[in-house]
Amino acid sequence: MKLLRKILFPFVPLYYVVVFLRNKLYDWSFLKSKSYEFPLICVGNLSVGGTGKTPMVEYLISFLNKNHQLAILSRGYGRASKGFVIAGLTTASKDIGDEPFQIFNKFEDVIVAVDSDRQNGLQILKNEHPSAEIVLLDDAFQHRKVLAGFNILLTAYDQLYCNDFVLPTGNLREPKSGAKRAQVIIVTKCPDTISVQHKIDVIKRLNPQPYQNIFFSTIRYSNMLISSNGSRPLTDLKGTSFTLVTGIANPMPLVAYLTSIGLNFEHLNYKDHHDFSESEEELIYSKSLVLTTEKDFSRLNTKAHNGLFYLPIQLIIDRAEKFESLVTSYVKQYDAS
Repeated sequence: MKLLRKILFPFVPLYYVVVFLRNKLYDWSFLKSKSYEFPLICVGNLSVGGTGKTPMVEYLISFLNKNHQLAILSRGYGRASKGFVIAGLTTASKDIGDEPFQIFNKFEDVIVAVDSDRQNGLQILKNEHPSAEIVLLDDAFQHRKVLAGFNILLTAYDQLYCNDFVLPTGNLREPKSGAKRAQVIIVTKCPDTISVQHKIDVIKRLNPQPYQNIFFSTIRYSNMLISSNGSRPLTDLKGTSFTLVTGIANPMPLVAYLTSIGLNFEHLNYKDHHDFSESEEELIYSKSLVLTTEKDFSRLNTKAHNGLFYLPIQLIIDRAEKFESLVTSYVKQYDAS
């Protein structure tokens, strides 16, 4: 793959020009973005996957859902369905995608819908659920037909967009200048030990606009394992062997964490949003004890294996009160109108 990306380097300028001109056509209003009369918060990134959008969406839900009816609109990457689909009692992961399905299972009072055409999705969503007060757009930073009022841009600590370049050789979906559309930039997956000086250095490299706020976040792993039948302490895995199954963009932080606490495991590593085949599921279910991510857990047949667990994660944001204040201040603009 790395060799292929190097071979495709001559196409980088072409990709850059096409995407840059598309953005400029929106900036100059030759291409139209539709605005909305309700709070529309976009969570996205410049790079291809692996920045932690789903934990960020769940973080927003955790404090906004206390006082507002929320709806989530996602593209539903990897789903087998087409068009607009809203999650219901008979919905499966293949109908809406693994990440929306994870959110649907975790937050029963949040409306979850998918549509690759965000304008169409928002129209149907509001028609069918007029009670939805705030809509969170998952992975819609490049979907410029919709004008979100508040954009949260994520960039991974070890893969900052300022150190990258566009596809097909780099990982950026659009030029770095696209970051200017965000009100907030969050550096995700930071080490717990990141120093104040290092944060200052990262901010200088990102070179934010005066109107932009930058925050840093870390991932905290739970001390409990969750299964369809209950839970057990993570410490139960010490002194035993198990199989780790991952189908996410970057499993290395999880691998490093499990290794750091002295656990012994084999790792079955699949690509992000991997659609497990029957033979792969048979292999996984043949293992006596399996640990996976919450996203992968939602796609596997959890009833087929009593020894299948996932390890929950929690997003920790520095200056959380400041971040939440910025979000709620944006929402209150609509409460007052």
